[in-house]
Order: sequence, then structure tokens, then C-alpha cells
Amino acid sequence: MPTALVTGASAGIGYAFARRLAGRGHDLVLVARDAARLEEFAQVLRRAHRVGVEVLPADLTVRDQLDAVARRLLDDDRPVDVLVSNAGTGIAGRFVGGDLATEERALDLMVRAVLVLTHAAVPGMVARGRGAVVTVSSVAAFLPGGTYSAAKAWAATFTTSLALELAGTGVTATALCPGYVRTEFHGRAGIAVDTLPGWAWLDADRLVADCLADVDRGRAVSIPGRRYRAAVLLLRHLPLRAASVVGRQRLAMRARRPRG
Repeated sequence: MPTALVTGASAGIGYAFARRLAGRGHDLVLVARDAARLEEFAQVLRRAHRVGVEVLPADLTVRDQLDAVARRLLDDDRPVDVLVSNAGTGIAGRFVGGDLATEERALDLMVRAVLVLTHAAVPGMVARGRGAVVTVSSVAAFLPGGTYSAAKAWAATFTTSLALELAGTGVTATALCPGYVRTEFHGRAGIAVDTLPGWAWLDADRLVADCLADVDRGRAVSIPGRRYRAAVLLLRHLPLRAASVVGRQRLAMRARRPRG
């Protein structure tokens, strides 16, 4: 039975990935900071899907905890066939005058952790001739929208470059680039999204199903939703000055606090 390791598995997109992969018959390694929440979710998955579920609590911004997850990926006696690097964080406010420690933590989580875990997982996959790497990026990767956009641009470029390097090995790499998704993400980050129209939102379960279909096809980039695929196509061809208008709107949203 194949095994998938999912970071940020206790909520949102990571939760949806874990549930969908369990439904496909994958054993799971669930990684997040909240051990109690992970264990509760693990019990649900075991009962519903009759799969093995390992709980591995870790704060991926702490190097020794990140290394513990990397060691699990390096364990050839318990191979991991699918790595989903989903853990991420939003950054409210602007870079100029903002808190440097917050910026560094976000960079550690969305860049360094992805790099370290992918580096640990891929050699074993290549040796076995099978496997998949999924890195959750964002449509923000295609916008000049602060350090969050910069981190997600790195994730997308890293993953698509990896896909080229892995061609012919039996291992795939896919960058998932969603737009706004109905999860706890924005509320936790303190980012106001109350003015967004209903059509802007994606469903986590649907986008994960679409992403895994793209993984099965060997696609290097998965952009869920026709409206977001069209938006990315447009953004790639807009001059920087025009794209910056959208980027400034995103920055303004990040500077606002949610109501209530």
C-alpha cells in the first residue's frame, strides 16, 4: 500500500489532501504542529478508510523538528511515495516597517522546509522508480504581492524545475497554484477577505481532486478553476505596471484586519 506524507495536514488544503489520498488507499503520515488535532483526524481516517495513519507533530520552522520529518522521508524501510508540501502561513501587513521575525518564519516554512523535505524524499523515489511531489504554491506566485508572493513564486519555480529534472524517472513534481480557498488560512493570518465576491472562492476538496488528476497526468503545474487559469494566462502576458495594480490590491487587503 503506498504512503503519502502531508504537511499542514490538520486543516484546509492539507486536510483535504489527506482525506482524498486515504480514499485512494494510501497510508498516511500527517505533519502539523497541533498533535491533538492530528490524532483526532488520524482516528477519523483510520475508521473511514481502513488505512494506516502515523502522526508526526512538528513545527517546520524549527530546524531539529524539520530534520525529524526529513529523517522519516529518508527511511527506506518505510518508503514515502507521495510528498505533499502544503504547510504555509499568511503575512498580514506590509514588508516595510514590518516584523522581521515574522518574515523569517514565513520564509522558513514556505521555502526552506519545502527544500529540505523534497531533498530528503526524492532520491528514494527515483531509486524505486515511482513517486510524486506536490508543492502547494499559489496564484499569488504570478503577482508582485509582497513576500508571500515571492515565497510562492519560489515554490512554483522550484517545483517546475524539479519536474524537468525528474523527467523519465517515474517520479513527478507538481506545483499546485490555487486562488482563494475556503479554509482557516486567512483568518489565522489576520488578513481581511470580507470584500471578496463569492465567485473568487474555491472549494478545498474540489481543488485537491483536480490537482491529483493533474498529478496522475504528470503535469508540472495545476491551477484549479477556469477563472484562475484564465487569470494566470493574462498575468503572464501583462506588463509589470499593469500586474502591479492587482498586486497593490492584494497588499492593501493584507494590511487590513478582518471585521469582528
